[in-house]
Amino acid sequence: MANVDTGRRPARHLLGELGFATRLVGEELHGTASIAPEMHVPGVPSLRTSILATWADTMAGLLATRVTAPGVPVTLELDVHLYRPAPAAGTVRGVARTIKAGRSVFVAGVRFTTGDGEPLAVANASFMVARDPALRLPPSVSTDLPAQKERLAEPLAERAGCERRGPGTAVLPRSEDGLNASGTVNGGLIALVAEEAALSLAPGAALCSMALRYLQPARVGPVVATADLGHDLGQVELRDSGNGDRLTGIATVRTAHG
Repeated sequence: MANVDTGRRPARHLLGELGFATRLVGEELHGTASIAPEMHVPGVPSLRTSILATWADTMAGLLATRVTAPGVPVTLELDVHLYRPAPAAGTVRGVARTIKAGRSVFVAGVRFTTGDGEPLAVANASFMVARDPALRLPPSVSTDLPAQKERLAEPLAERAGCERRGPGTAVLPRSEDGLNASGTVNGGLIALVAEEAALSLAPGAALCSMALRYLQPARVGPVVATADLGHDLGQVELRDSGNGDRLTGIATVRTAHG
C-alpha cells in the first residue's frame, strides 16, 4: 500500500511519480494514468507489468481500507494477467471492485483497459490487517487519490535503484520514499525487482503474467530477487538480504515477446 498515509511515509512517494489518480464511483474505485517512456520495459516499447501490479495493489488496497479501518491492510497475494502486450503510450484505466470483505481477508478484483476501452489486463489482490497494533490508519482515509505532481524523470528501475546483477538476479535497496503504510518495502517495488530478475533471462521480452505471494514484509533490504526461467514460464524467489536472507515472497511469471 503506497498511498495510504499513516504518518510513516514522505509526502512525495516514488511510486506516486507514476501519476496514478483514483476516485470512488458508487461501490467501484476508478483509476487512470498516462503511459510515459520512463514506464517502459527496458528495450521494449511496452508498459511494465509491474506497474500494472502497483496500480492494482493501490486500487484494491484503498478499497480494503473501507473495511479494515482503523487497521492497516497488508497485501497477501497479487496477480496480473494481460490480454495482449501492453501499449507504449496512451491512457490506462482501471476499475476495482470488492469480491470478498471477510473478517480476516479482503479480496478485490481490477480490470484494466486502454483509453479506447479495449481490455488490457485483469488483476486480483487479497489483504489482511497488519498484526502490529501500533499501525493505525488516520481517522479519515480518502479513496479519492489525486495524481502526484512530480513525474518520473528517469526509467522506473533506475529511479528505484533496482539493478540487475547478472542473469536471473536483481537487487532493490530499501528507500524511505519506497515504503508502504506499514513501513516496509512497497509491494509494487517487490513486483519490480521480481520483473527485473525474470527479464534479465529473457532479453527483448515483457511479462504477460505475474502472480505474487507476499510471505513476510521486507523490512531491511536490499531485496534480492533470483529467477529461474524455462519455456517462457518462471519462478522468482525474493529475499530480504539484510534481515537474515529471509524469504519475503515468491512470484510466478510468464514472458512473451511482442
